[in-house]
Amino acid sequence: MDKQTVVVLFGGRSSEHSISSATAGGVLQAIDRERYEVIPVGITREGAFVLEEDSPAKFALDAAHLPEVVDNGSRVLWPEPGGTRSLRVVQADGSTVDHGGIDVVLPILHGTHGEDGTIQGYFDTLEVPYAGGGVLDSALCMDKHFMKVVLESAGITVSPWVTVRRADWEQDAESLRARIDQLGLPVFVKPARAGSSVGVSKVSEPDELDGALEVAFAEDDKVLVETGIIGREIEVAILDTVDGVRASLPGEIVLTSRGFYDFEGKYLGGDGVDVVCPADLTDAQRTEIQQIGIRAFQAVDGRGLARVDMFLTAAGDLIVNELNTMPGFTPISMFPKCWVASGLSYGDLISELIEAGLRR
Repeated sequence: MDKQTVVVLFGGRSSEHSISSATAGGVLQAIDRERYEVIPVGITREGAFVLEEDSPAKFALDAAHLPEVVDNGSRVLWPEPGGTRSLRVVQADGSTVDHGGIDVVLPILHGTHGEDGTIQGYFDTLEVPYAGGGVLDSALCMDKHFMKVVLESAGITVSPWVTVRRADWEQDAESLRARIDQLGLPVFVKPARAGSSVGVSKVSEPDELDGALEVAFAEDDKVLVETGIIGREIEVAILDTVDGVRASLPGEIVLTSRGFYDFEGKYLGGDGVDVVCPADLTDAQRTEIQQIGIRAFQAVDGRGLARVDMFLTAAGDLIVNELNTMPGFTPISMFPKCWVASGLSYGDLISELIEAGLRR
């Protein structure tokens, strides 16, 4: 069987640039080289598409030195619609190299300009197949406000929240503060359109709110303040396969001494948090979590994959926190861990995503 050519796209202009780059290291290491030819393309922090080294070690996740895409002077020329789907690269010396036809792009991008529907719309315009979420589900799930609105309309329980826009806060903070007070304490303050817990704060005292909002506003002009739900943090991985939408065995984030599952705990091996999969659940709980995960995925017109995060309260209620259409995908992340626990290896999971993109 002829190999298919996959462009692994990573980096990007968002604050999650380094996590995307680290994910690329894991993907480049595990992708099935007997099945796929790989062309690594990085996006610099300034937005330039460059041909990168096919080197997993270069993009290894290191807490002391987070990986990144550095401008090497090359520029990627994407195929034009209706053409041969040939990928060309203008090298630093000005010469152009034709890398041949590409079959599919695997965009392992997090945050704005990558996980929000913009790059998906770009490839739709170019008529280039790609893996992962589409324009609508990516845009909806990137904006936590509209994601909650859609989930609520589908009858899925979400945590109570107040959306705060910077301009409204500057003009009438007191009325917003009164609405936030009704949520009780603690609350979580988070940017509406960011991920990897960037800009997120836990507020346990009223005088902490203003500072938390400023941290979140540094990432986005729209911020959510959410009721702090007391319950187990459960996550389930969703995959769009040839046999239909599947849900993995659920996993659990167990906080032992950390206040919440923050950036350090997710990616840098910080103490105080354990990522456990499969979670210790009854058969009934497991089935209900999987069903709600699939319902949430379908409610946002999900494509490709998602990780659905929810809380399981002591009363047995399940409250969906959010969906991630390109969840953390490093080998230590919950999404691949849940699929490994469900019988799908990291390498086979990558193949599933690529094949789903090719089926479109």
